[in-house]
Amino acid sequence: MKTVNLSRRGFIKMSGLASGGLVLGFNWACSPADATKAATVVLEPNAYIKILSDGMVTLMSPVPEIGQGIKTAIPMIIAEELDVSWDNVIVEQAPLAPDLYKRQTAGGSQAIRQLWTTVRTAGAAGRRMLLEAAAREWKVPVAELTTSEGVISHEKSDQSIGYGEIAAKANDIEVPDEVTLKDPKDFKIIGTSPKNVDIRDIVEGKPLFGMDMKKEGTVIAMITHPPAFGMKPKSVDDSAARAIPGIKDVFTITAFPEDIETRWSGNNAFPELVVVTGESTWNVMKAKKALKIEWETVTPGENTEDHIEQMENQISGKMTDPDRIDGDPEAAFKKAVKVIERTYSAPFLPHNTMEPMNFYAHVTGDKIELEGPTQTPQRLRDVTAQIMGIPEENITVNILRSGGGFGRRLYGHYGVEAAVISKKINAPVQLIYTREDDMTQGTYRPDYRVRYKAGIDADNNLIALTVAGTGTSGGPVASNRFPAGALDNYAAKNYTLESNISTGAWRAPRSNFIAGAEQSFLDEVAEACGKDPLAFRMELFERAKNNPVGEENDYDADRFIALLDLIKEKCDWGNEAEGIHRGISAYYCHNSYVAQVIDIEMKDSKPVLKKAWCAVDCGIVINLEGAKNQVEGGIIDGIGHAMYGNITFKDGVIDQQNFDKYRLIRHGEVPETVETYFIDNGIDPTGLGEPALPPIPGALANALYRATGKRLYHQPYILELEGSEIKLG
Repeated sequence: MKTVNLSRRGFIKMSGLASGGLVLGFNWACSPADATKAATVVLEPNAYIKILSDGMVTLMSPVPEIGQGIKTAIPMIIAEELDVSWDNVIVEQAPLAPDLYKRQTAGGSQAIRQLWTTVRTAGAAGRRMLLEAAAREWKVPVAELTTSEGVISHEKSDQSIGYGEIAAKANDIEVPDEVTLKDPKDFKIIGTSPKNVDIRDIVEGKPLFGMDMKKEGTVIAMITHPPAFGMKPKSVDDSAARAIPGIKDVFTITAFPEDIETRWSGNNAFPELVVVTGESTWNVMKAKKALKIEWETVTPGENTEDHIEQMENQISGKMTDPDRIDGDPEAAFKKAVKVIERTYSAPFLPHNTMEPMNFYAHVTGDKIELEGPTQTPQRLRDVTAQIMGIPEENITVNILRSGGGFGRRLYGHYGVEAAVISKKINAPVQLIYTREDDMTQGTYRPDYRVRYKAGIDADNNLIALTVAGTGTSGGPVASNRFPAGALDNYAAKNYTLESNISTGAWRAPRSNFIAGAEQSFLDEVAEACGKDPLAFRMELFERAKNNPVGEENDYDADRFIALLDLIKEKCDWGNEAEGIHRGISAYYCHNSYVAQVIDIEMKDSKPVLKKAWCAVDCGIVINLEGAKNQVEGGIIDGIGHAMYGNITFKDGVIDQQNFDKYRLIRHGEVPETVETYFIDNGIDPTGLGEPALPPIPGALANALYRATGKRLYHQPYILELEGSEIKLG
């Protein structure tokens, strides 16, 4: 039983706005819409549900859609508990309304996990109220009624009625204090594979994304930021730019004043910008190039080589004041007959969303209208209110579908910039970043470096392991994750490197690097112990299950064991065909467990990725096909960036400013086949948008080692393989 809390007064208040419709209300919901506009609506808009007189149901999806399928998944959960046919569902993206919705953030792979009970309760409460209305109409007990696909039936009297017919008669039905949620074995929609609700509009090219925004009177704006981190504009010669037809104005702005505390969502290395506004994107781009700007240095520009040296110095030598220590690793190392010490690293990475940053803003007096692609609409509103000095309640944020997020759109600086520009020119603005603007702005995945050390005894057992890591703005080590808890002697330590290069969350923060490093190192340790890589991992998990060390181990060994058992069966581990070289990896993050295997075949000295297997424990899967798509996307994303992704700096200037110099994975470089399997354990859903990416660099490195005989320690792997006999690209 799940409790729905709403006062009688709150329900009556909302019902009074309903114009004869049924309002499904909760303590976090009220009816904000003017219902008189749609004569066929018999259930007024509320947090999640509208029921129309013809039985169609409109469901609101509050979380930003960034390609992860949430706009389909959340309504599937509501529809399941409301018990309507998916064919009769219409989905709408909800605007920012924190008073109505519990969560409107796309990030951390937590939306389904955190909203699971909330949205199920929303659907179940609506169903219960409709049942009570029908029971009163027919003068029968509610317990004798059943629902199926939007129809209420009473078997004894052979009566039935559609939701659209009964909804208007439920105005005075109280919101139930308790509702019964479905047993997962009775799910009809959850676990199926409906198509993405936007797929037809995407295929037909209908306006869905921020770059599609077309509003009358809107001025196009673009920005120019300094060419190097640590610089700001000193003077601007805009005469040539202003001479270009269609250019309206050129000016500088300070989007993020120094005295404003914007928290992490305002992350921006370049608060002072040069702005060009005009009638068309093309002319504004030309004007940008015509600007002659003098820049001044505020802080020294940084170099990639210096970063590497500083990080190496941090993780070298004896570990002091570890974040976690079990046993006495140093004493164990002295007793070991083999000691292996390896260093792994990864560079800065941009997000490279298909759709560059953009946002619409219209400031009129003390009100602001914002519209565009964002992962954190409430944070954007908070920061905008703070900087513009306008009350939050006077700022509306309409959420558009994003052409990719991956953490880049957690940071709302481009929305704030649009608002500042709109106020400056007293007109609605569509701010558009070029690809170069986006790739050189920062908010990169931090560069990382980590050192592992392992001790092996005379019986070929791993007896000690230490790990020390560092990175720009924070280290990558998760001290309480595996192999913590599986060893008597273990220590972990994170360091941090300060920098004026701005960094931010990048799909599966920290895990996107440390998983591959850890799993590559464990593979090498398994080889040194003379043990099969999968069996070696299983041995450690069995230890963590039966005799764990410590009490703060951030994983469930049983779930890891079940995961490895599943992937072992599916890939027929140990029985690969001749000429196939196999690598394995397993990792836990974002509350989910993922194991992956890659098969590589060498053809004409070139590694060909033949097949990938992925076993996932993310609890109940909402949209099966959508889940598989996320896994496949994570695998390809992880392979591509581990193999080729690289951002370097010289005196603060980025070397790779567009795709002519930034290498992305190509169609012929992805695995020919990907098989994905989900563990059906009935556990409430956990994360999925990110967990499939972190393990794959490890599986790839391990397979490449078996194919080429070369261990890989530093991403991008292509640089370590160049100069060998391996053919790439």
